[in-house]
Amino acid sequence: MASMVLKRSSYSGMRSMVGALSTGLRSYASLSVGTDIVSAAPDVSLQKARSWDEGVSTKFSTTPLKDIFKDKKVVIFGLPVNLAFITFQGAYTGVCSQQHVPSYKNNIDKFKAKGIDSVICVAVNDPFALNGWAEKLEAKDAIEFYGDFDGKFHKALELDKDLSVALLGPRSQRWSAYVVDGKIKSLNVEEAPSDFKVSGGDVILGQI
Repeated sequence: MASMVLKRSSYSGMRSMVGALSTGLRSYASLSVGTDIVSAAPDVSLQKARSWDEGVSTKFSTTPLKDIFKDKKVVIFGLPVNLAFITFQGAYTGVCSQQHVPSYKNNIDKFKAKGIDSVICVAVNDPFALNGWAEKLEAKDAIEFYGDFDGKFHKALELDKDLSVALLGPRSQRWSAYVVDGKIKSLNVEEAPSDFKVSGGDVILGQI
């Protein structure tokens, strides 16, 4: 999102703009504890982060949600990062890069100790840009990154967010969930995409 790359002097202004998006709009998804995430998003697939060459070699394959969640304990978090914007700016700063992803990466051993099979990051971006970002953050060994290139996953779960007022277009909420065999056991959604209060790795560790 734009706040990731703005200088400190203008960050507060962007934060106010993004926060204002919540006024009069849906702040939380209709999902709840017990929802089957696979059934809630039928026929939706995600795209595992990879290089363009890997995309060609795999014939641009996608991954059905059942393959991600069935018979597994999964921690998943979504963020509203705009990779085209931060790539253009040439910097990976702000909430998504400096706080959200590291809060999971730095706690990966604790997640594994609690029996978590996979920690997943998903964003409304193509899997190729997402792959480059994940590599820059040196997080691919700990976290599985998936693209939701057309936003269908987040729309189906009502976790989408229109950030057009900030010239970012369709994005996602900032959120996290603990999912067991497809069923949501805990769900955390920030009130505004610029917030980082309830969706971090430390919070969900305490919910497992």
